[in-house]
Amino acid sequence: MNVQIKPAEDAAAIVAVLGQRAKAAAVALRNAGTEAKNRALIEGARLIRAEKAAILAANARDIDAAKAAGMSSALQDRLLLNEARVEAMAKGLDEIAALPDPVGVEIERWQRPNGLEISRVRVPIGIIGVIYEARPNVTADAGALCIKSGNVVVLRGGSDSFHSSRVIVELLRRALKDAGLPEDCVALVPTTDRAAVGELLKAMDWLDLIVPRGGRSLIDRVTVESRVPVLRHYDGICHVYVDRDADVAMARDVVANAKMRRVSVCGAAETLLIDRAALDTHLAPVLAKLHELGCEVRGDAEVQKRDPKAVAASEKDWRTEYLEPIISVATVDGVEGAIHHIASYGSQHTESIVTANAATAERFLREVDSAIVMHNASTQFADGGEFGLGAEIGISTNRMHARGPVGLVELTTYKNIVRGTGTLRP
Repeated sequence: MNVQIKPAEDAAAIVAVLGQRAKAAAVALRNAGTEAKNRALIEGARLIRAEKAAILAANARDIDAAKAAGMSSALQDRLLLNEARVEAMAKGLDEIAALPDPVGVEIERWQRPNGLEISRVRVPIGIIGVIYEARPNVTADAGALCIKSGNVVVLRGGSDSFHSSRVIVELLRRALKDAGLPEDCVALVPTTDRAAVGELLKAMDWLDLIVPRGGRSLIDRVTVESRVPVLRHYDGICHVYVDRDADVAMARDVVANAKMRRVSVCGAAETLLIDRAALDTHLAPVLAKLHELGCEVRGDAEVQKRDPKAVAASEKDWRTEYLEPIISVATVDGVEGAIHHIASYGSQHTESIVTANAATAERFLREVDSAIVMHNASTQFADGGEFGLGAEIGISTNRMHARGPVGLVELTTYKNIVRGTGTLRP
C-alpha cells in the first residue's frame, strides 16, 4: 500500500486518499465475475498459509506491546494468533470462495397488469468501513466477505493489532492483484491516530456503511458521531436459562461450554439463569463444573445459600459483559422469569434455553427478542462460520438491515429492475 503513515494532522488527508482509491476500485469490483473474486480468495488463503511465519512474527510484536501496556488476559486472547488461528483464517477464505455468490441473484419477480415486469436483484452495498479492536482475524474475515460480496472495504483496526492487520491486508492485496482485481478493494487505514476514526465517520461522500466491532465505548462513539449508516455489533451479554425440565448432565455441559470454551468471544455466556424449581437439583452440578474450570461465580441470595464459593452479585453484574472467567447467576421463576430478566438486562445478542420440554422451549424461542435464540445448544455457536456463512463481519444487534451473523447475503442490498415494451403511464 503506497499511502504512508503520516502525522496526526494529516488524518483527513489520509482518509481522503483512501476514499478516492476506494471509489475507483468499487466500480471494478462491483462488476467483477464470481470466478475472479474466488481466485482472489483462494490465492489469499494460499498466501496466508505460505506467509504464516510473517503473520506470527507481526502478531508477536503486537502481543509484546499489549503486555507492556497492561492489556487484560482476555483481550490478549482476542489479539493472539497461533498456528491454529492462522489456519482458521485461511480456511475461512477457502470456505467463502466455495459459497454461492449472492451478487446478481434475483430475489423476486412479478408482472403488473400494464405489462411491466419488475424484479429485485442483489447488488453490493458499495464501500464499507470496518472499525474494530484487537482481533486480527477480523481483518481476514471482513476482507474476504467484502471481496466475495462485491464490496470495497476500508479497515481501521485497533493500534493493538496494527502490525498483524497490516501483514494480512498486504497478503489480501497481493491476492487481488494476482486475480486481476484492484488492490484497493481492500485497504487498511495506515495510521494508529484516532483522528482517522473521526474522519471515517464523516465520509458520507464515499462510505456507504460503517461496521464497528469492539467495546461499548467504541460502539457508542461510532453510533453518536457517525454521519454514515452504522451496523452495530453491541455487547454480548448472553444468557443460558436452565429450566426445571432440563437434563442435568446436558445443562452442566452446555453451561460450561457456553461460558468457558473461550471467554473472550462475544458469544460467551455471561449470565446463568436458573429456574427456582431446579435450584436443588440442577444448580450444584452446573456450578461444580464451572468451579472446576476456574470460573468465578457471582450469585444472588438463593445461589449463595447453595454454593459457599459464590460471591454476591450486584445489580451491575447483570449488565456486565465480563469477557473473563466470571459468570453471574440469577434465580428466576420459570421461563417467564427468564424472559423478563433477559428483556431487562440483555443486549439482544444470543440467549439459550436448556430444557426437555418442547412447549417451554418454543415459548422461549418465540418471546425472547434477541438476534440469536437457541435451544439445548451452547451460545458459543453464535458465529458466522458455525452458521455455515463461511465467516462473519460481525454479529448485528440492529433490527435493520441485518440481524445476527452478518455474512455474504447481509452485505448486499438490491436494486429494482423494470422491463417494459414502450409502456407509458396514463
